[in-house]
Amino acid sequence: MASVAKFDTWQAADGTNVARFSGGELQVWDGSAWVEAGSTEFQYLIIGGGGSGGYWPDGTRGPGAGGGGGYLCNVPGENSGGGDSARAALKLAAGSYTVTVGAGGAGVSTERKGNPGSLTEFAGFVAYGGGAGARPNRIEGVEGASCGGFGGETLASNVSNVQPAPLAGQGFAGGYGGGYGAYSSAGGGGAGGAGQSASGDNPGPGGVGVTSSITGTPIGRAGGGGGVRTQNNTFASASDGGGEGIGADGDVNTGGGGTGSESTYGTSGNGGSGVVILKYPDSVTLTIGAGLTSSTTTSGGYKITSFTAGTDTVSF
Repeated sequence: MASVAKFDTWQAADGTNVARFSGGELQVWDGSAWVEAGSTEFQYLIIGGGGSGGYWPDGTRGPGAGGGGGYLCNVPGENSGGGDSARAALKLAAGSYTVTVGAGGAGVSTERKGNPGSLTEFAGFVAYGGGAGARPNRIEGVEGASCGGFGGETLASNVSNVQPAPLAGQGFAGGYGGGYGAYSSAGGGGAGGAGQSASGDNPGPGGVGVTSSITGTPIGRAGGGGGVRTQNNTFASASDGGGEGIGADGDVNTGGGGTGSESTYGTSGNGGSGVVILKYPDSVTLTIGAGLTSSTTTSGGYKITSFTAGTDTVSF
């Protein structure tokens, strides 16, 4: 019987790598790296739920705003959260992967800080929820992908060493309250910028989010909620899904932070829910579990699937 030639690597006639067998796996050369045969490249945008605002029972204080949700993006030329550039390209072998869309933190209606947002996940990549806004005169901003703002009448020098650090590559910190005798609160941190501190009786704006064109349209998401001064119905600006106004919610599926409130205005603002958006070749069909809410469009040779609620698996 004639012998059979055996190879670890196959090359074209010009010496270009074509395929190889490595570690029990058949791999192909994609022009820059070895990838598993049959793998598919995915672009992704993964955003955690935003944090909700704090609460104070009367208008003598300004409760802090919630932080925007964590922001992970690998779309070439765009940015991830926390000032990072886009993450590395992702190629996945055929199989089943978990998707979870994080809820925004629920607003509160008793004297307390808000609630942090919930994490969002795709294929093991996790965008954490935004931090909760503090109640007034408390050193209690909570950790999150982006941190919530501090409440009114909080002296910056008292809290400068205890502001929780946001998660690297996901978001920025919230600001500080206006100081003793001034009852305005700070803006929550956003995925793209820090929340601004209050200046005397002027509440601080929410931190900006990050803009992505993964759907074909540039949209800013994961902004922090704006600070408030409930005593005279004054509130600061917010953008990219962050709440703006006393007791204002962050926008749905943006991971925006909610704002603070008190009894006259009702419950503090909810954080906006997160989202997972995937872009992949239109030759690929995803099988999506019943526990997920999603929609898919097709454009320019790609499918774009947005997951807006739930948790389950997707497979291809």
